[in-house]
Amino acid sequence: MFQATRRRLALWYTAVTAVLLLLFASGVYLYVRSTLIERIDDTLNHVVEVVERSLIIEAVNSDFGQSRINIDATFRDNTDTAEDDHIDLEWFSPTGELLWSTLSQPLNIPLHANRTGETVKVLRNQDKSIQNFEYSSTPPLLLRQVTERVQVGRQVLGYLRVSHPWFEVTKPSRELIVDLALSFGLMLFSVAASGWFLSGKAMEPVHESYQRLKQFTADASHELRSPITLIQTNVQVALSELELSEADSSIPSHYRQQLKVVERLTQRLGKLVNDLLFLARQDSGISKESFSPCPVDALLMEVVEEQQLLATEKKITFSLDLIDPPVCETDPELLDNWFTVVGNWDQLVRLFTNLIGNALQYTPSGGCVNLELARVEATNRVSGLRSNSTHLLFKVNDTGIGIPAEALPRLFDRFYRVDPARTHTAKSIATQSATGSGLGLAIAQAIVENHQGQIYVESALGSGTTVTVTLPVTFDS
Repeated sequence: MFQATRRRLALWYTAVTAVLLLLFASGVYLYVRSTLIERIDDTLNHVVEVVERSLIIEAVNSDFGQSRINIDATFRDNTDTAEDDHIDLEWFSPTGELLWSTLSQPLNIPLHANRTGETVKVLRNQDKSIQNFEYSSTPPLLLRQVTERVQVGRQVLGYLRVSHPWFEVTKPSRELIVDLALSFGLMLFSVAASGWFLSGKAMEPVHESYQRLKQFTADASHELRSPITLIQTNVQVALSELELSEADSSIPSHYRQQLKVVERLTQRLGKLVNDLLFLARQDSGISKESFSPCPVDALLMEVVEEQQLLATEKKITFSLDLIDPPVCETDPELLDNWFTVVGNWDQLVRLFTNLIGNALQYTPSGGCVNLELARVEATNRVSGLRSNSTHLLFKVNDTGIGIPAEALPRLFDRFYRVDPARTHTAKSIATQSATGSGLGLAIAQAIVENHQGQIYVESALGSGTTVTVTLPVTFDS
């Protein structure tokens, strides 16, 4: 229980920290990326301003105020070689015709003015034959561009387009992602280790208090057994003496009735103490019960025989169905031990007695209680069973008063009893249910977990209850 709580604490601590780290890493990535883009856009706009100031404008027709750009004097010759990491310039006529470029190949992309910067994708070597695999497999080129309309007055002299390789954003971004991912993984591992350590430290006082409480429960239960037994013995002796002295008129008649009440209460208190002692021993792990092969079918027949009297008194249809092995199974040793599990006989008797007793107690007269025992192989895909294992599946189904849906999650809590007033059934059944201590199902769950099995309860108010128990034929030590 404490290990599961410790794992949940460490997991929550790690999950919350992981979310915070992820948000922080995302913020850092977006900030760095936007800073890189902003820096490139500033560089492109600065180049545009420098080129605009260096443009040589010549008058063409002074009468009409016509001017043009002297391209030869303004721009240097194209070297026909372009590095991937430098800024490229393109000059276009007012009609959009490319007149000069530092690029070895035209980009062949639409021309439009844009001072804010945009990212474009260019298919490189697109003038080559598409049948050439070397060219067709070349990845596209990404560029960041700024396009400026150059004009004098209202006359457009041309368009200047400045391009910058986009990999100066993508390459640092990829490197940053790798660095952030490595840092995130290292930090998450450190946080998980720290969370596990800190959760263990936080659970230590709780664990010590719980151990003390369990020890107190075990000690108190053990110490109470002797005086309770002594009281019960003295009451029985007093009742015996009253029976021998019935002719003595000096003894009040109500003494016998009072002593019988004391005997019943002492028996109930003794049962409660035994239940508490059993649970305390299971919790502390000091239980010394031995495990051996137990034929569950024979065990169930004994329990059914013991409970048959109550079923007959309440006129309840009581049946046990043992599911036979398949016809294809011919191994005689396996057939002889078809319903055998490794377990503790006394604990299993207590388990099935509690479950069957509850079913009979909460089923009204004329109802039905059906028991079923089957051997389930792993190929049956029964929900909740471990893979590659064989289990015994026990079901007890009754047509009793049922359990409200809101009570099912707390059904296995100690000292928890469903409020009988919610059932709106006969008062006699409600009166019977009030005599329980609320430890029966908690003990059943402890026994099932001690045998590495599982227990489920399905119920609806007014439509009966089905309890399913799965017990592994063999379990891990």
